[in-house]
Amino acid sequence: MISKEEKNRMKKILSILKKEYPDVKPALYFNTPFELLIATILSAQCTDARVNIVTEKLFKKHKSPNDYLKVSNEELEKDIYSTGFYKQKTKSIKACCSQLVEKYNGEVPADFEKLTKLTGVGRKTASVVAGNAFGIPAIAVDTHVIRLTNLLGFVDTKDPKKIELKLKEIVDKKDWINFTHWFISHGRKVCIARRPKCLECVLVNECPSKNV
Repeated sequence: MISKEEKNRMKKILSILKKEYPDVKPALYFNTPFELLIATILSAQCTDARVNIVTEKLFKKHKSPNDYLKVSNEELEKDIYSTGFYKQKTKSIKACCSQLVEKYNGEVPADFEKLTKLTGVGRKTASVVAGNAFGIPAIAVDTHVIRLTNLLGFVDTKDPKKIELKLKEIVDKKDWINFTHWFISHGRKVCIARRPKCLECVLVNECPSKNV
């Protein structure tokens, strides 16, 4: 059961983060829903900065799902090598593109459940694409969100789906998309995993895990 106090506490935290990070946006570069889908698949176990370097060239070479299906596995593996797990990512991208062509006429579906059924697309990737490409309210749970929600005492689990469902109960729907951006921004800038800057943290008075 979600308490009113819990919702109010989250609302207070988000109001602080909104002021601290007023111009949040996706860290991955993209111009179309399809580009965001590919970039997000590549971002697994890789930094967004590295993905952006790779996709700058990749997106000039390949514009559509059919383009990825025409290229050889070896060439695509070489192009995405530096993102890590390049063989598996190549298989996922090709399978995903095949499904887009066969089921959706080469278009990325603007539907969360349909997105999750694409190869290489879990709930996090589907949430990123649904929220940032289509404006569909969704909360993407990445490592920063997992860490911060635990540190702030809203959850006691590392399970992304459980965290996502809990957050959707205590975060206003209008804030779902930006919620992830605010938490990622704070996790990267201040609440850094191995060296959190608690003395500089705007949430220090709201954090039961503070070390000051």
